[in-house]
Amino acid sequence: HIPAPKRGEIVRQIGDALRKKLKVLGNLVSLEMGKISIEGVGEVQEYIDICDYAVGLSRMFGGPMLPSERPGHALIEQWNPLGLVGIITAFNFPVAVYGWNNALALVCGNCTFFPLFSRIIAKVLEDNKLPGAICSLTCAGADVGAAMSKDERLDLLSFTGSTNVGNQVAVDIQKRFGRKLLELGGNNAIIVFDDADLNMVVPSVLFAAVGTAGQRCTTTRRLLLHESVHDEVVTRLTKAYKQIRVGDPLESNTLYGPLHTKQSVDMYLAAVGQAKQQGGNVVCGGKVINRPGNYVEPTIVTGLAHNAAIVHTETFAPILYVLKFKSEEEAFAWNNEVKQGLSSSIFTKDVGRMFRWMGPKGSDCGIVNVNIPTSGAEIGGAFGGEKHTGGGRESGSDAWKHYMRRSTW
Repeated sequence: HIPAPKRGEIVRQIGDALRKKLKVLGNLVSLEMGKISIEGVGEVQEYIDICDYAVGLSRMFGGPMLPSERPGHALIEQWNPLGLVGIITAFNFPVAVYGWNNALALVCGNCTFFPLFSRIIAKVLEDNKLPGAICSLTCAGADVGAAMSKDERLDLLSFTGSTNVGNQVAVDIQKRFGRKLLELGGNNAIIVFDDADLNMVVPSVLFAAVGTAGQRCTTTRRLLLHESVHDEVVTRLTKAYKQIRVGDPLESNTLYGPLHTKQSVDMYLAAVGQAKQQGGNVVCGGKVINRPGNYVEPTIVTGLAHNAAIVHTETFAPILYVLKFKSEEEAFAWNNEVKQGLSSSIFTKDVGRMFRWMGPKGSDCGIVNVNIPTSGAEIGGAFGGEKHTGGGRESGSDAWKHYMRRSTW
């Protein structure tokens, strides 16, 4: 048994090893999934940051001593490692999501199994006279993922991916009464009220809807605009969309790269077609870009009903559905009516509205923002969402509890 602070020291060394290869690893991420290089580097930086977080956590986690009703007794909560943690991540964040899980799992005293290969972590472990198998990494497909779901030797399976696949994973794990951590789909909304600062709104929406070519679980897919600002925001946003620099994701001036696969392009085209059939008006984009690679135009669709089927579908592509609302009550209800509950945001100057948004009658999402986009996360806070997003939490706060078992004695 290695004491927790010693485990933290090993994780610190992993973070330092990643720092030395930050740009190279970031560019590898860009090559693999198509996100622009600054995003690839930023993703590796998230792994480094969670290593730093985990180092401090290794000296802090634990349970309280509680008063007992029995004279001369005390209650103590003891947290122990689970054992073996399996990690399955999605194509869009091949490094950061693994890092969030890996760093916390290691300081909590677990071994990890992950379907991807890396020599960097193994070398750090071996330099500390520990077997590289503590972080077993392998290239694998759906068959290995299915086996992991059903294997009782995995004490926890952390799965990040689509709601459809996550549903099957959850069923397989529940059949063996295993423990799961699910990070699934998002259908995230930005709500813009009549008092919002539109100079903040337009770049925020563009970043959240177009960043990573719309392939984030926290991408803004629904833009709810108060009727008094609807036309102006659409006009300004359309103008901004037409200035987006499309190109090779490894070139420094590129803002927008390709979709991940040809299948993603087909999904994009199908969604645009459905939006038109359901009454939508494509005011910007809507077509494949004629150049090598899986490039599509960033797209804005207006005129759809808030409950249109396509609006309630998470299409992993840069399509933004713009809806017009009249009241705060209506906007909050529309935010919450989709099955997913990951990220959400409002733009307003009304302090009372901000607190209502954060309260029990406000957003039902795991991430609730004010005057910032839906996309992105900070490693200090627990990341995840409710309903069909799965209910799991990764990264900061008390997310470490997922990776340990509690006993009261």
